[in-house]
Amino acid sequence: MRDKTQANSAAPGDGLVRAGAIVFFVGAVATLVTVAPLFLGTTPFPTYMFGLSMLMGVGFAVAGAGVLRSAAAGRRRARASGAVSGQLSE
Repeated sequence: MRDKTQANSAAPGDGLVRAGAIVFFVGAVATLVTVAPLFLGTTPFPTYMFGLSMLMGVGFAVAGAGVLRSAAAGRRRARASGAVSGQLSE
């Protein structure tokens, strides 16, 4: 029997993974912009730019939460299908 889920449907946690990736890349760009003056010998950026660099960690955490949510949903689906198939075999 084919799975009823469409190939293009969003699973639980997919949005968190996408949002986490975007936040991570914004933080990565902020880190590159913040570190560049140190190598170029120009005036460093203000302190808040170093705070923006912390978005890399935040994005990584958000994406990790999305992966955990997706894994939990997969386990729930597997348990539910196992319970149904167990009832059918009796």
